[in-house]
Amino acid sequence: MSLLRVEGLTVRYGGAVLGVDGVGFEVPAAGAVALLGANGAGKTTVLRAVSGLLRFHHGVIERGAIYLDDRNVVGADCSRLVGAGVAQVLEGRRIFAELSVADNLRAGGFAAQGRAGGEAVRQHVLDLFPLLGERLEQPAGLLSGGEQQMLAIGRALMARPRLLLLDEPSLGLAPLVVQRIGEVLNRIRQDDGVAILLVDQSTALALALTESGHLLENGRVVHSAPTAELLADERVRAAYLGTRAGGDLVTAEIERR
Repeated sequence: MSLLRVEGLTVRYGGAVLGVDGVGFEVPAAGAVALLGANGAGKTTVLRAVSGLLRFHHGVIERGAIYLDDRNVVGADCSRLVGAGVAQVLEGRRIFAELSVADNLRAGGFAAQGRAGGEAVRQHVLDLFPLLGERLEQPAGLLSGGEQQMLAIGRALMARPRLLLLDEPSLGLAPLVVQRIGEVLNRIRQDDGVAILLVDQSTALALALTESGHLLENGRVVHSAPTAELLADERVRAAYLGTRAGGDLVTAEIERR
């Protein structure tokens, strides 16, 4: 059963610039799907459309549909979508640097206020990321890059999502930190049933976390396949990584798995 279904999605920015054209794919309940492609391929535009953030970037959905639980949510306010179980971790973390770690988590749970179990959700987040529990009263801006990414994910989880959208969560992080984040994301998917839609340049994270992927070029899906098969494809290596060396890294990662 698909939790998210995108059909024929076409987006323009400012009435002129085509962001994506006819994009379609599905994310199963508790599944994990990767959107792959070079910078500017349209991956972030798709995430913005799903999360309701397009209008803040002067983007408009011209055609297509986005179904959440078989209900078309095109045009829905982002706050309504959060309430329906969609949470996004933005590229660049976007934490509230001057607020404490505890206050950042509290802000993430705002959409879930009034629902029982808020403290249990916070404790679950701290169990997933023990380092955050050690820094609850510390200003979030003083955290390391990896800790800030953990906080950004934890803040999103405070909204109790059924679908988690991740935009470049590994950006600028050390491989060991990326591995730890991948382990946590796999845990919330397998144990908590949270579906994941991932945009990331880390092939290691895509391979470790997702089951299937879609390659975007110039705003269109040009190839869809299981993630390992997709990243083993020479054309995908050229479009996604741009270098032969990058392709060799993918081969090594696939062989390791």
